[in-house]
Amino acid sequence: MAGFANIIGHEQIKEHLQNAISTDKVSHAYIFHGPDQSGKMMLAKSFALALQCENHLTEGCMTCHSCRQVLSDNHPDIIYLQHEKPNTISVDDIRKQINQDIAIKPYSSPYKIYIIDEAEKMNQQAQNALLKTIEEPPSYGIILLLTNNADAFLPTILSRCITLNLKVVPDQEIRSFLMKEYQIPDYKADICTAFAQGNVGKAIQLAGSEDFNEIKNSALQLLKRVREIDLYEMMEAIRQISNYKLEINDYFDIMTIWYRDVLYYKATSDINHLIFKDEIYDIKKQASKSSYEGIENIIKALHKAKRRLRANVNFELVMELLLFTIKEN
Repeated sequence: MAGFANIIGHEQIKEHLQNAISTDKVSHAYIFHGPDQSGKMMLAKSFALALQCENHLTEGCMTCHSCRQVLSDNHPDIIYLQHEKPNTISVDDIRKQINQDIAIKPYSSPYKIYIIDEAEKMNQQAQNALLKTIEEPPSYGIILLLTNNADAFLPTILSRCITLNLKVVPDQEIRSFLMKEYQIPDYKADICTAFAQGNVGKAIQLAGSEDFNEIKNSALQLLKRVREIDLYEMMEAIRQISNYKLEINDYFDIMTIWYRDVLYYKATSDINHLIFKDEIYDIKKQASKSSYEGIENIIKALHKAKRRLRANVNFELVMELLLFTIKEN
């Protein structure tokens, strides 16, 4: 459900947006900047809901005709930009759905609000077309750009928008939320929270994911045996990992948190703050055989592997280099 009260964390952004509504100082263009699933769409939708609320409440009343339309994704004056090409928002998309449409006054509300998700996919021509509207918007026009990469925008767009950077949500808030709303046990909430790294949407996704356990078990099985296996087995493991290409960052996060547990146990001999408490036997074993420098080298190699895959380096090559580093350390 939309509404600021239902959003976990992001208190400063919620306060900023609600103050803008209550003082009537709403900007014509905002950038919501943060990782995927971090809450950008929920914040944008809650802001739109409150702006259009017939009772003029900074939270939105949830019961007026306008609020009910927003909640059912059926509000005529809140427009979600659609684009046919999966990786590009074209100049035609912007012209047809925003520039031409914004000239028509709102159907039933004080504002016409345009929400552009994955706005980093706008090519340069699309950004230039949007810039004209941002520079001279009608009084009722509001444009909300949602992105995981604000650096992709032209400096002229950045200078004319208010940028709201989404910060990570504290682990304790996420953990409590998962246990209360999703009725999951504490050990599962610990694991989902650790992997989410402050991202509520990702924590929710992991809490309900059947694949996640499979990926976790596959990664841990490999890590427990990586020192003993030969080159052929290692290459077979790489082929298995390639099944998880879509969730490869989760795979790397599992490996990173495993080695952080090993490092933490080696330094403190304390099991209470481990994420993989149920793997304590293997964590102890690995901690006794590894040096501090070796574990840190592996954690650095995992970060490097993530960066290489983002840069489209060959998948098998990246995995081979990573596993050799793990084996050597």
